[in-house]
Amino acid sequence: MFIGIDHGTTAMRFAGNGTCFKIPRKEATGFQLTDLLRLSPDMGLDTIEGIALTYSMGDNFSSITRIQHLKNRGLISHEGAGEHTGGGTRVFDEVQKSGLPAVAIPGLHRGSPTDPRFKAYSHQASPEKIGIAYEVVRHLGSDCIVCDISSNTVSLLVKDGRIIGGFDACLFAPGRVHGALDLDAIRSVDFGEVSANEAFLQAGVSRNLPQDQQIPALAMFAAMECASLALLAPGSPVALCGSLAEAVEPGVTELLGNRPLVLDEWTAARGLSNIAKAVFEESATGILGIPVEL
Repeated sequence: MFIGIDHGTTAMRFAGNGTCFKIPRKEATGFQLTDLLRLSPDMGLDTIEGIALTYSMGDNFSSITRIQHLKNRGLISHEGAGEHTGGGTRVFDEVQKSGLPAVAIPGLHRGSPTDPRFKAYSHQASPEKIGIAYEVVRHLGSDCIVCDISSNTVSLLVKDGRIIGGFDACLFAPGRVHGALDLDAIRSVDFGEVSANEAFLQAGVSRNLPQDQQIPALAMFAAMECASLALLAPGSPVALCGSLAEAVEPGVTELLGNRPLVLDEWTAARGLSNIAKAVFEESATGILGIPVEL
């Protein structure tokens, strides 16, 4: 059995053996390795052939790497954009000390093999987006645009089977909860009213727009991200993923003129389980242009 573990914004999602389940991040502080058997209750831990997992920003390494080889869980710092609950840390540490064959997926950052022009920004995507992209390529082929819309919005471009680059959650399109820091947010940080991370956590449409305008705004900005990435790969099909993908699809379809593929919240975990299979069963040396170093 090959397992994918998605360290999402609100929950840890697990996929393998054709099954999925999730644990809210706060509840994941009580995670036990035997919880993985929920994916296959009739099997034991010794049937796990490989795990691919993500943890936070994944910004301290740039290759798919055995989990035991990482320093500081693959992070430059635990400080940064996002909410910290301890659930993801618990899952990472339990898998790491288990001795099970497991790899960590890096985020996309200045050390990643993406188009150098995207490196004007320090970070392009957190690691679970690679799992999403891997799964979308299975559906749409080697050229595609991926837009993941939920608490935040992140978009990636895959061209010729390689990730070219993307827009991270704090750069462009807002999500339901998080978004880029605008002028008011920068002033609030400068005046000492909030931290930069607190401003990021309050920059989504749910805090800044009336309810009836939130989905149209999300759809517009998501479509804009997709259209801008299409400049580098004209005609590439689009996939919308995440908890709000279905809600924004009509607006995105109208703006782009083509209906995107809509996938669900399990896309990252499923993609990660397939990455685990590619690494441990098929001996893949690269995933979407990202090297594998075991």
